[in-house]
Amino acid sequence: MQTPSVSLSSAPRLPAGVVLALAACYVIWGSTYLAIRVALVSLPPFFQMGSRFLVAGGLLAVWVLWRKRSAGVASVLPTAVQWRNALVVGTLMLGGGMGLIATASVHIGSGLIATCVAVVPLMITGWGLLWGRRPGRLDLAGMGIGALGVLLLVRGESFSASPASIGCALAATACWSLGSVLSTTRMPLAPGPIGFASEMLCGGAVLLAISLGIGEQPAWPPQPAAVAAWLYLVVFGSLIGFSAYLYLLAHASPALASSYAFVNPAVALALGSVAAGEAVTTQEGWACGVILLAVAMILAQNRRRRG
Repeated sequence: MQTPSVSLSSAPRLPAGVVLALAACYVIWGSTYLAIRVALVSLPPFFQMGSRFLVAGGLLAVWVLWRKRSAGVASVLPTAVQWRNALVVGTLMLGGGMGLIATASVHIGSGLIATCVAVVPLMITGWGLLWGRRPGRLDLAGMGIGALGVLLLVRGESFSASPASIGCALAATACWSLGSVLSTTRMPLAPGPIGFASEMLCGGAVLLAISLGIGEQPAWPPQPAAVAAWLYLVVFGSLIGFSAYLYLLAHASPALASSYAFVNPAVALALGSVAAGEAVTTQEGWACGVILLAVAMILAQNRRRRG
């Protein structure tokens, strides 16, 4: 009777930084899908995302430079190669990933958007195979069960959308996944927060360039709810959530870092039910349970790897 408790207590624990970063990606990012939809009332997709990441990246860069100058460090700016990497990765993850997510959000609900993003771990595994990464057995099983949970969730009554919008969401996950793999293999960013800032600055600039090119026109003055949602996306979605994700990419397995994608649909669905009055069916509740089981399996694989 005592063997299970001994086994659990002796199992290697996740570092506190990884746990906090996971919590940020699970909860905060699950809520950003609803915030994106609220901000769309006044701020069109690419303008909303571009301004969000430019402001967040600028604030983070100023904070890093101020801290380093106070400590007497001469320069912490990325090198030319690191800026190039930030431009490529930022274009994929933010320009293609977040820009297309916001575009899809114009027509389909936040819960379905989060569900489409749940294929990220599968795509990351596929891209990673090109660079010799081999997932563990529990990783593969967890991702398979997670995909099953996503399919169950999609078949629920809450989800109805145009094929074009779902296509945008899936294309966004492909861009995001490729950028995630490149940032940890062939195109590393500058170390620490300045690397996060450089990616947000480059990605934000690309998004605003696209916004200008397609002629987006923000509504002026913006509605207060849209402004509040945009500020939430800057502070929580970008400065906290995005930095937490990049931290996970550098300190955890790819499957663990991307496991947020299985939890976000459940969070988005719950918020949609509470804040927007969306109904949650019994089938969708079971689907969320399957998704959480998949996350537990990926966590178990990560612990085994550390052991």
